[in-house]
Amino acid sequence: MGVSSADAEVPRGAAPDDADAEAGAPRRRPVVPAVVGVLAAALVGLLVYGVVHGGDNTSLDDAVKAGKLPTAPGATLKRPMLDGSGDTSLADYKGRVVVLNFWASWCEPCKDEAPVLQRAQSELTSAHAGTVLGATYEDAAEDSKGFERSRRITYPSVRDLGTDLARKYGTNKLPETFVLDRQGRVVAISRGQISQKFLDQALAKAQRAGSAS
Repeated sequence: MGVSSADAEVPRGAAPDDADAEAGAPRRRPVVPAVVGVLAAALVGLLVYGVVHGGDNTSLDDAVKAGKLPTAPGATLKRPMLDGSGDTSLADYKGRVVVLNFWASWCEPCKDEAPVLQRAQSELTSAHAGTVLGATYEDAAEDSKGFERSRRITYPSVRDLGTDLARKYGTNKLPETFVLDRQGRVVAISRGQISQKFLDQALAKAQRAGSAS
């Protein structure tokens, strides 16, 4: 790495000549150490970013982007219903389209997307086509129930105790949504707050994929 011509006049580690000292000329600070420090800080930042984000499981995302229809993970994993009516699993919904949504009462984007999911639930149930299935993520049961009451949510939710189901989907942030066709295959994924456009397109794809099998 080069230095400026002014810096080259006084080599690193050397004292200024007597003339400069007598004239009271200020010592010039070397450029190289400062640049090296900045680069080192940037490198540390990149390494930290890799540690934080490198653990995300994107195998499902990669398969869906490639046009494949991967089988939904954890299909037989039983989870307790939030309303206390028993246990259920994704396998119990085979033959129906399922919108699996991981959420929590403390999640702000979850609040914003709830009306979109509720509209989808109304459409799916009226057409006898499927259901939205929520899965609460590290949320107290009473808080989750309060969330549902305040937003008049009618679709069912399970309590994902220990986040066992979420881990199978690579979910460690909220909200995240996975749309399954009638054969229990993942056709669309939203890592973040869903939009009406995303859900409309995902449900249409799920219907097509299910009927073509």
